[in-house]
Amino acid sequence: MINPRWLATLSPSTMKGLRGCIPAAVFLISANAAYAADPASIPESGTAPTAIPETRAANQSLDRSWRVIVSPYVWGASLTGQSYLYGRHAHVDIPFSETLKNLDFSFMGNVEVTNGTFGVYVDGQYTKTSQHENVYNNRLGLSVTSSLIAAGAYYRVYEHQLGGTNAIDRPRVFAIEPTAGLRWTRLKAGLNLGPYEVSRKVEWVDPFVGLRLYVDLDERWNIAAEGDVGGFSVGSDLSLNGQIYLGYRTELLGVPANLRVGYRALYQDYKTNNSPERFAWDVTQHGPVVGVSLRF
Repeated sequence: MINPRWLATLSPSTMKGLRGCIPAAVFLISANAAYAADPASIPESGTAPTAIPETRAANQSLDRSWRVIVSPYVWGASLTGQSYLYGRHAHVDIPFSETLKNLDFSFMGNVEVTNGTFGVYVDGQYTKTSQHENVYNNRLGLSVTSSLIAAGAYYRVYEHQLGGTNAIDRPRVFAIEPTAGLRWTRLKAGLNLGPYEVSRKVEWVDPFVGLRLYVDLDERWNIAAEGDVGGFSVGSDLSLNGQIYLGYRTELLGVPANLRVGYRALYQDYKTNNSPERFAWDVTQHGPVVGVSLRF
């Protein structure tokens, strides 16, 4: 510590020279500091701050503002399993290429509203396929419509900062998020031959509980995974859903985006009562997923 009595013995010209060196000394000390001090935390007297200031990443972690994430995607799902209808049992083995060949229309997407700790989401899929054959001078047509909507909520119970920030200027983290919700499924098939037409529709709702995991690998690459179990004989006897994605953060049309590619599988074991129109659906949908998440 500098002795004030020693300063008093210095001549006015020497004091003037020391004052000219002080700004340079402060600059050098600041440049070699292990952290960037907040100027507002330095008292007017020039004494050192008494508390360590927060880093940029720590400041970012406090940002819990609400945001909307819109994620359109394409799920190239194949179907394998067993089905039962009107007393007839059938083995289900439909590759995605067959579905694509007979596809009329399809839409898939996810919308999420979150503040980083708590979030709600809706995931929807709608697919309609049709095929036609000529049978004894009559046109035989078969159409199948599949609708699937899941709605749920999650809460981030664990978050570990990995150091640094990602491409959207938020801390790199590893996070664990339990989730729960409802999944509604509807299957509709129509058959027509000439003037005759018959259709059959079944629908059910499954409650589910699960877990979501997320990790930033570096500034741009990330991995997201999710798994849930449901049904519990409320709708289906059992449903299992699992998906995992590799993401790459970038920007599209000025909007932060996360390009995603991964794989998803959904198993459903549903059956109606033992009436003559008994229906059973013991099928797994599985295949690659390609999509993008846009952050607003």
